[in-house]
Order: sequence, then structure tokens, then C-alpha cells
Amino acid sequence: MALLKVTFGFTILSVLSFTGSLAHPGFSGWGGTDPIGGGGVSFGLFPEFYQFSCPQANDIVMSVLKKAIAEEPRMAASILRLHFHDCFVQGCDASILLDDSATVVSEKNSGPNRNSIRGFEVIDEIKAKLEEACPQIVSCADILALAARGSILLTGGPYWELPLGRRDSRAASLSGSNTNIPPPNSTIQNLITFFKRQGLNEVDLVALSGGHTIGVARCVTFKQRLYNQNGQNQRDETLEKTYYLGLKSVCPISGGDNNISPLDFSSPVRFDNSYFKLILCGKGLLTSDAVLFTGNIGYIMDLVRSFAEDEDFFFHQFAKSMVKMGNINPLTGFNGEIRKNCRGVN
Repeated sequence: MALLKVTFGFTILSVLSFTGSLAHPGFSGWGGTDPIGGGGVSFGLFPEFYQFSCPQANDIVMSVLKKAIAEEPRMAASILRLHFHDCFVQGCDASILLDDSATVVSEKNSGPNRNSIRGFEVIDEIKAKLEEACPQIVSCADILALAARGSILLTGGPYWELPLGRRDSRAASLSGSNTNIPPPNSTIQNLITFFKRQGLNEVDLVALSGGHTIGVARCVTFKQRLYNQNGQNQRDETLEKTYYLGLKSVCPISGGDNNISPLDFSSPVRFDNSYFKLILCGKGLLTSDAVLFTGNIGYIMDLVRSFAEDEDFFFHQFAKSMVKMGNINPLTGFNGEIRKNCRGVN
């Protein structure tokens, strides 16, 4: 098992100047393999995949991200969400980036994505610069993985050694996007089921939910908690009262569905562990946040407490779970393609 090295640092300078010798697995050390011919040679993901073919790949990703996040800090969370919503639908294959075409029905039109998924222009800019430097070398799926890691770094979160070598799908799945992405009103059992479907366990569920320490949510995703949580025109009693009153001012009973509220109001653009501290106080925004504690599953509640008490522990586990999520059913070897434009198949 490779050693996962996690480093911390908020300043962009420290992020971009990070150096070090990090352990990494071999060619078949990460996830899916694809047998070729009778020799049984397999392709896996590994961190040095672009070491010779495009050594500047991560630097290009980081330069675009640094500018985009400086202009709009919310973009870091949007990029992280893109990667999550991609991986939960037929694996980490950049299917979420495909636009509608004669052969593709885009995932951008699904319930979880319509009018809310964003960041495509940033991915387009990264892809264009990579195509200039290394034509048809770096996949859109790997761009999403690199950009998600970069977004976490640039907002103060952990670094992790990122296995690379994903290829891009030639198809999207609107139905998969509608059925595989956990909705914001999920119960704890729903969440466990959605994550287990992807090979992720309860520890991954809690750690990856911590991605909500950055970003915002639309009023439509939490309005029922304020006015009709259980179908009886009552608020969610697990919401702390002053927090509830503040949310009501942002999210009226009628209209305002696209008004936004921070998922972590105490530090909405900094990646830290305050999300878990807020959950303990009844100040998690979405039902799917709150139920990590109010769902009354002991070991999940214990994890929330542990992450709230120990930020380093949260960072370490978040990094491990991001590697695991990024390894959901990747296309490798001769499967898929390297798209020239992330919005359409070649």
C-alpha cells in the first residue's frame, strides 16, 4: 500500500512551491485493469502518468485555477462538485462535460445538475492550454481530477498523490445522473446506499461530505427544512433556531429558489473542518449534512466529532477518500479516448 502523504498550507505560494519525494504505487497499483491480448498486461492509474508526455500538466492546471479562484472564490467548490458528479455517474470518465449532440444526451440536463452545475469554462481553458502544450495527451477526466485537487489546495486543504491515466468516455448517461447522485434531502440510510453503490464506505461518506466546507447551495435544496420538512408544514426541529431564522430571511416560503447560502457560513471559501463543527451545533445547511449527526448511527456520529476536533485527521481521510473516489471505474488502456474538446467526442 502506498504511503499517502498529506501536506497543509493555505497560501498560494506554499501550494505552488510544494516539492518532495512521495511514495507511489506501481503501474497496476491503482484500481481498474484492462487485459490486453494474451499476455495479461494491464493498465492502471499511477501518479507519474504524464511525467514524460506532458510534465507541465499540473502546472498548467494550477495556473488557470489560481486565476479563476482569485476572481471567484466560489469556483473552487464548483470544480470539486464537477469531479464528484462525474465520478458517481458511470465512473470518472468526464461524461459530465459532454454537451448535447446528435449522439449524446448531456448529463448537464439532469435534476442534480440543471441550473446548478458550473465551472465548465474553467475546464475548457485548462484543456485549451494543455492542447497547446501537449496535444491529445491529457484526458478531460484527468483534468477534472487534477482541478479538484488543485481547488482544495488553493483554498487551504490537503495535498494528495493523485493517480492519473484516466481516459474519456464517448457517451454520457442522463439516467445515471438522475439516479446515482445523492439528493440534498437524503436520509443517512439513503446516503450510505448511494455511496456503497460506488464502492465507497461510511468513512468515505463522512469525509467526502466535508467537501461542503466550501461552496454554496441554492434555496431550493434546503427550503423544505424551513417550512415543510415532514410534509406537515413544520420546520426541521434539528435546525438551530438562530440559524433557522437567518435562513428564512434568505429563503422565503415562496420564490427565491435560486437564492444561495453558504454550506459553511463560518468560512465559506476556506477548506477546513468547520463544516463538522457546525453540524454538531445544528447548523448544517442541507438535510444530507445534518443527518450525518442526527441520523443517530453511532460510528458516523463519532466520525463527525473526530473530524470536528482534529482537522489534520479530517484532511488525511479526505485525501484518502478522494483518491478512492477518483478511482471509480476509470477508462484506461485502449478504452475510451482522449478528447480534443472536453464538450464533445472526437
